[in-house]
Amino acid sequence: MSFTITHKDDKSLARCGVLKTEHGEINTPVFMPVGTRASVKTMSSHEVEDLGAEIILGNTYHLFLKPGLDIMKGAGGLHKFENWNRPILTDSGGFQVFSLSSLRKMKKDGVEFASHIDGSRFFLGPKESMEIQRVLGSDIVMAFDECTPYPCSHEDAKKSLDITTRWEAMSRDQKLDDHQQLFGIVQGSVYRDLREKSAEELVKIGFEGYAIGGLSVGEPEENMFECLEWVVPVLPEEKPHYLMGVGTPKQIVEAVIRGVDMFDCVIPTRLARHGSAFVYNGSTIPVKAGRYKADFTPIDSQCNCYTCRNFTKSYIRHLLNVGEILGMRLVTIHNLHYYITLMQEIRNAIKTGTLENLRERFV
Repeated sequence: MSFTITHKDDKSLARCGVLKTEHGEINTPVFMPVGTRASVKTMSSHEVEDLGAEIILGNTYHLFLKPGLDIMKGAGGLHKFENWNRPILTDSGGFQVFSLSSLRKMKKDGVEFASHIDGSRFFLGPKESMEIQRVLGSDIVMAFDECTPYPCSHEDAKKSLDITTRWEAMSRDQKLDDHQQLFGIVQGSVYRDLREKSAEELVKIGFEGYAIGGLSVGEPEENMFECLEWVVPVLPEEKPHYLMGVGTPKQIVEAVIRGVDMFDCVIPTRLARHGSAFVYNGSTIPVKAGRYKADFTPIDSQCNCYTCRNFTKSYIRHLLNVGEILGMRLVTIHNLHYYITLMQEIRNAIKTGTLENLRERFV
C-alpha cells in the first residue's frame, strides 16, 4: 500500500490523495459504506460498486461470531465471500468493547465476551483480532483498542489509554498477510494531553495509517472538531488520517478542513431504513411523512441517482408505509449516492480552491 497526496488546500489542512491497495486505488477524502456483517444493508455488492464506492467496511467481532472463521477460510476470505473486488477495511472489534460493555469482562491481554447472540463466551484481544482480520483478508486492518465512553473522567480516560496503547503495540507485533496494512487508533476522550500523548505514542510504534477513534460517542460536536485540531498536526502528514464512525455531511466537511482523509458511518443507511433522505444542504426529509402522500416529485430535484431519476416521494412513501423492502432500498441508494457524490464534490473543491464555498452549504 502507498498513499500519495496529490492536492492541498491553501487555506486549511484539507488535501486530496490516492491510497493504493492490492484491490485497487482509493481517492481521498473518501466515505466508506458500512458492511458490518459482510453486507451494506439492503444492497448487493455490485449495486454499491455502481454507486461509486471505492472501499467498504466489515467488522471483526460480528464476522467472527457469524458466519465464523471456518466459513471465511472456506470462502477464501471476505472479498470472495461477499463478491466485493475492491478494498475492504475491517474494524478490530474494539468498538464492541465499548458498545457491548454489559457483556464483557476486561482482562490484561484482551476482553472476555458473552456473545450477544447466544451467550457463549469467547476471548478477543490483539492477537485474536489480528488473526481474525488476517483470515478475513481485508486490505486495511485496524489495531485492537478500547473505545473510551463519554463522559469519562481524566483518570479513567488515562487508564483506558494505557490499555489501548499496550494493545495497539501488541497488534503491531502480530503477523499479517503481505497485502494487509495496519492502522493505529488515537484515543484519549476529550482531553488534549491524552489525545496528543496517544498520537505521539502511536507514531513511535509506527503504522501505515492513523485513525482517530472515540469520537461521535455523545460528546458535543465542538469537542469533536477540537480533538481533530489537537491530533491531526501530531500525525505524520504523509500517512492517511481516518475519523472513525463520523458522520453527518457537515461533520465530514469540517473534518476534511482539519486534515481528515477517510470516513465511515451508518447514518446514510440507518436513516434510510427509517425513511429519512438527505437533500442538497445536508439536512434530511422524512419521506414517510403524510405531507408527501401526493408529492409526485423526486426526493431531491438536484440529485441524479437512480431513485430520484425514476421514483417520486409519493411512491417511496407508499412503499415505506406498507412495509415493502423496496422502499428502504430506494432511500438507501439515494443516501449512499448523496454521500459518495459529496466526497467527489469535496475533492473537486480542494483541487479548485473552492472548499470554503462548499462549506457554506452546510453552515
